[in-house]
Amino acid sequence: MEEVIKVSIFGIFGVLMAIQFKAVKPEYSTYISVVLAMIIFSIVIHQLRTILGGLAWLKDLFEGTGGYLGILMKVIGITYLCEFSAGICKDAGYGAVSEQIEVLGKLSVMFAGLPILLAVVEQIQSYMG
Repeated sequence: MEEVIKVSIFGIFGVLMAIQFKAVKPEYSTYISVVLAMIIFSIVIHQLRTILGGLAWLKDLFEGTGGYLGILMKVIGITYLCEFSAGICKDAGYGAVSEQIEVLGKLSVMFAGLPILLAVVEQIQSYMG
């Protein structure tokens, strides 16, 4: 909870600072927002390491489903990375690039989930005969 409060205050402070620079030097405003996003993203990555430790415990608990858990982690990583990158591009005024990153992310998630879909189809086929 304390981490969320710190990041929120840091984010608000950074945005207010970017707003101040926007009138004088618009490029500084973009630089500030990119650095701000990168710092917050690094804090998120640090928090994610803690979650990964818990997921490793779950992987050991549910033997045989580790592959599915790995796919889930890949999908989550792809989603966060694409959202982060698309947000920076959108804030910098490059909406078309942002949309292409989002499309790439969606296709990557679909591709990463194919092994699960194939496993479900195989399971259905084994029940049908």
